[in-house]
Amino acid sequence: MEELSGLFHMAADHAADYRRSLPDRPVAAPVDQARLADAFSGPLPSAPSPPERVLADLVAAAGPGLVASAGPRYFGFVVGGALPAATAADILAAGWDQFATNAITSPAAIAAETAAGAWLKELLGIPASASVGFVTGCQAANTVGLAAARHQVLAEAGWDVERRGLLGAPPIRVIAGEERHATIDRSLRLLGFGTDVVEPVPADPNGATDLGSLRAVLQAGSPGPTIVCLQSGNVNTGACDRLREACELVHRHGGWAHVDGAFGLWAAASPETRHLVDGLETADSWACDGHKWLNLPYDSGFAFCARPGAHAAAMSYAAEYLVGSGGTPAGADLTPESSRRARGFAVWAGLRELGRDGVAALVGRCCALARRFAGGLTSAGFEVANEVVLNQVLVGFGDDARTDRVVAAVQADGTCWAGGTTWRGRRLMRISVSNATTTEADVDRSVAAITRLAA
Repeated sequence: MEELSGLFHMAADHAADYRRSLPDRPVAAPVDQARLADAFSGPLPSAPSPPERVLADLVAAAGPGLVASAGPRYFGFVVGGALPAATAADILAAGWDQFATNAITSPAAIAAETAAGAWLKELLGIPASASVGFVTGCQAANTVGLAAARHQVLAEAGWDVERRGLLGAPPIRVIAGEERHATIDRSLRLLGFGTDVVEPVPADPNGATDLGSLRAVLQAGSPGPTIVCLQSGNVNTGACDRLREACELVHRHGGWAHVDGAFGLWAAASPETRHLVDGLETADSWACDGHKWLNLPYDSGFAFCARPGAHAAAMSYAAEYLVGSGGTPAGADLTPESSRRARGFAVWAGLRELGRDGVAALVGRCCALARRFAGGLTSAGFEVANEVVLNQVLVGFGDDARTDRVVAAVQADGTCWAGGTTWRGRRLMRISVSNATTTEADVDRSVAAITRLAA
């Protein structure tokens, strides 16, 4: 046991040293991929290795290939850092090694998910009666939400999709905004719909679903099973659909309203931005990430459903050997995974660390910093292409080729990291401010670096 304690301390000390270095280290550096691969390669040893040696070798091999995405100047892919308490809880979760299938396999894991799920619904304004599955991220959350939708709209049409499948089922209309996230399409593929089923709805000038167009698309089709995918937080612009009006339209046509709120749903947690997601409680299902704006460790996402029965019917299963299956749906009954790690501990710890006021402050601060980014880059003579409503900023540097050159130069420089995107046919730099540790000084330092490199 002394050896185990020393090994775990060694890992924790290295992780803490790495975290302390984040404010000062280059966000990314050129990597010799062949050399990195060589460090991990070689024949599998025939004899066992001391765990301390294995850990030391892992640290040495991985070091040159680590990206400081947990740091304060990483502005790519809407990635947050991981809060201290949540990170520590994740270390404990790995040490406890719980099999979080149900309340028999790990009573503590399910209790943590139940408590954290109630807090999440309270923060986001989702009805307390909704079910919540702790999944890997919004890809899984969208899949779960759309699976529940598939179950419900076909059940109302008299079809048991879990037993009979889709072959011969009544046709389902799937309506989604033309600027939906790509995970919606992959979820539709995984669920057997295919992507050709999508009836796209045009977007307004900032990327939200146009309500008049949604009304026209709904009216143009035949009555029958209908699923509509709405969005809180356009992946490029941060724009949010007008959920109250949109959900009312969907329900008037007998449809199911699913909201992809990977990061934008967190607007509900701040009084400054709550108006952007007004009416979210009227939807039927919601998908949201924890490892983005809530700054939880990877991988953490949430699938909420206003109809727990549909949620469990789409996801749960039972087996003779599986003690604890059945009863009140929880754990694996609400997710695509049966063998699942206890990610609820980190969620519970992160929410306890921040509290309601801390979550609101985090959202508000990131939005303010995004506006600071936009102001600084506009003052430097560059074009901000979107209305900055949340934490997303799109920047153009003239023509597409020059923009790509600036993005590449910024990524190679290491002061900060921002990605490139294509929006409305143009190449743009995409800046996402999502980290709890980012400061005004980090933004100003990044604006100065971008300005210097663009010159």
